[in-house]
Amino acid sequence: MIRNLLFLVMALILFSGCKEKKTPPNIIFIMSDDHAYQAISAYNDDLIQTPHIDRIADQGMLFTNACVTNSICAPSRAVILTGKHSHINGKIDNRFPFDTSNITFPQILQENGYQTALFGKLHFGNEPKGFDQYKILIGQGNYYNPDFIIKDRGKVRLEGYTTDLITDMTMDWMKEERDPEKPYMMMYLHKAPHREWLPPPRHFRKYTEMTFPEPETLFDDYEGRGEAARSAEMNLLAHMNWAGDSKIKPENMDILGIPETVVWDKGAYEREVGRMNPDQRALWDEVYDPINETFVDNYASMSQEDLMRWRYQRYMQDYLGSVAAVDDGVGRLLDYLEEENMMENTIIVYTSDQGFYLGEHGWFDKRFVYDESFKTPLIVRWDGVIKPGSKNSQMVQNLDFAQTFLDAAGMKAPEDMQGVSLVPLFRGEEEGFRDAVYYHYYEYPAVHMVKRHYAIVTEEYKLAHFYDDIDEWELYDRKKDIQEMKNVIDDPGYASVVEDLKKKLAEMRKAYKDSPALDQAYIDLYKN
Repeated sequence: MIRNLLFLVMALILFSGCKEKKTPPNIIFIMSDDHAYQAISAYNDDLIQTPHIDRIADQGMLFTNACVTNSICAPSRAVILTGKHSHINGKIDNRFPFDTSNITFPQILQENGYQTALFGKLHFGNEPKGFDQYKILIGQGNYYNPDFIIKDRGKVRLEGYTTDLITDMTMDWMKEERDPEKPYMMMYLHKAPHREWLPPPRHFRKYTEMTFPEPETLFDDYEGRGEAARSAEMNLLAHMNWAGDSKIKPENMDILGIPETVVWDKGAYEREVGRMNPDQRALWDEVYDPINETFVDNYASMSQEDLMRWRYQRYMQDYLGSVAAVDDGVGRLLDYLEEENMMENTIIVYTSDQGFYLGEHGWFDKRFVYDESFKTPLIVRWDGVIKPGSKNSQMVQNLDFAQTFLDAAGMKAPEDMQGVSLVPLFRGEEEGFRDAVYYHYYEYPAVHMVKRHYAIVTEEYKLAHFYDDIDEWELYDRKKDIQEMKNVIDDPGYASVVEDLKKKLAEMRKAYKDSPALDQAYIDLYKN
């Protein structure tokens, strides 16, 4: 009897030691462009309902302090792919090219047996490395009837609405091209809701008939802030395009004597709306012509405050209508995964390349280290690992995605990657995680005129240094001043906080290999 028991115990030990290695997880990375966390109902339901994106949060983890290293499109994508800050990977802005000698996490996954695919907006380069299949928009892409670069086929123009086309490509690959015998990493990257915010016909009427609550700071006068906030050119009334953004027909601008805000104002309208086919244009005109007619009739009697409010509503109607289409697409993908029982051992990420202003401080666009721009949505589902409905407030960044995916796949990240794996946070293990992040914005002088700055941000405070043609420091108490209305850098009550954060910021810059000399080198690069 004892001998039999011993034999059984030894057999169990041997069996447990011979178990097959666990299959690496599949990775689905969903990213939209300029999708503000304020426009996801899992974060805030004042503006829109996003039931499908919310499904990921309901079954996963919602990060409340996720942020970016550099709030502008192409640099954010470079950081995500390389796991390195902009000053290391070289993609500091939308202007200078991406250094293709950088090793990206898709390349590493592909080399280690993953099937890889990318569909949608990449925004730099037309031949991304590390993908078995890709179909990418050219540059910013168009909302209607866009041109794509398809691997091994070249440039192809497709009829339809871009958000839906990107979803179709994604679904086709999942159903027809994906090898079920391999783990996969698929990037599903939307153009929407990037400027100029054109919704699909199915959402025209609903959203243009809606009225949205105004942010408390819509008429912000920037008192209590520095020169950087006062000189930025992203005010809804003063700097948003009338034709391209607010969809006032160029001929109506001429009738009313409204000049172009910038040189591409009318051109943006003609480029986007003019790209529609006759059927699409008829549906557009049916809804947008009456908006134009009402505006022409009322313009002469509208005050500056009236115009600001009108432009905010027009902005929200088109922006949120574009978001709704993204949510539709996410729903299609989730439905398929659930119907085919493909959720097991699959990581699903929903995020954006950065945050975006939805009228807060009177602004649109991004670029600043202030929260609406700096923070980004991040929602992750991983059945069996992440507890459904959980939340996390740690300071996580887009810098961390590369190492997270490699860690989840059981692969060692290259030594020069600068992020931190989020896998322990997925499991609820928060001890020892970083307590601060580093931010650096470079694109100045340029559109929107947001000055160069770098910053350190913790859950409690934000210390930023604006430099180049100014030398100003700003400190915000993130707990007491949620809207970041008062710079307390000179408040004696925060003297010790300033001293401590300046020291930590200097240490952080050194640790990330950033420096005043490198700052100057990038300034000089703009002058040449």
